[in-house]
Amino acid sequence: MLTDINPKLPMRNKRATRDYYINQLGFQEIGDYEGYLMVKKDQIEIHFFEFKALDPKENYGQVYIRTNDIDGLYKSLLDNKTEIHPNGPLQTKPWGQKEFALLDPDSNLLTFGQSI
Repeated sequence: MLTDINPKLPMRNKRATRDYYINQLGFQEIGDYEGYLMVKKDQIEIHFFEFKALDPKENYGQVYIRTNDIDGLYKSLLDNKTEIHPNGPLQTKPWGQKEFALLDPDSNLLTFGQSI
């Protein structure tokens, strides 16, 4: 039986990734290993593997994260001065989701959504 999914995304610089996810998005570090980082917030866990040669302009890493308080999350990120993706402000989509998106330091796309 499947119980969880923990995406693995590329990172060039562990310090920059840790700083972004902890200080900008409010995650906590749950694992730090040679070339590997794990963070968690609420029930969401994301893992990162070191990929120093990654070209952010060619990175297609993406994660869709569901929430039950999209408005509160969006406001808290704006209050923390977290940069929202230029094409991803909070909006209602035709597929019945209210969504917004961010790009992390390595251009991994994080989309947050809530069913409406």
